[in-house]
Amino acid sequence: MKIAVASDEKTLLTDFVVNELKKRGHEIILLGPLVGEELPWTLVSEELADMVADAEVDEGVLFCYTGTGASIAANKVPGVRAALCGDAQTAKGARWWNDANVLVLSLRATSPEVAKEILEAWFSETVRPEEIATIDQLKDIEARHGSN
Repeated sequence: MKIAVASDEKTLLTDFVVNELKKRGHEIILLGPLVGEELPWTLVSEELADMVADAEVDEGVLFCYTGTGASIAANKVPGVRAALCGDAQTAKGARWWNDANVLVLSLRATSPEVAKEILEAWFSETVRPEEIATIDQLKDIEARHGSN
């Protein structure tokens, strides 16, 4: 799977997650400060979200200090369903019920151990067939309101 990874700063957590993704065999595309480019969380989130929405990558993993701002910014891009996940069960739910395509992690609150559990949950789950109608409803809401 081709995955874009972005953050507003390069940290031990971002390095850990990138290494975990590589161990899992994913092709990684790094963005923003992860490749030495200075970008604020708003713009690095948009860049990653555009890549997901345009199908340049299959999914994204995004970081910022709390994770909240990056989630909001990414979700402004139509076709992106970014989910801020602080634990494995939330990551499972984001996949099962929401068909999330961008995983967002808090740099402040996520330890490498918890990040590993979240990644395991994220990549082991997919949307449940009975939730497809709900995902279609989300797409309809997006179409009616744009990327508010």
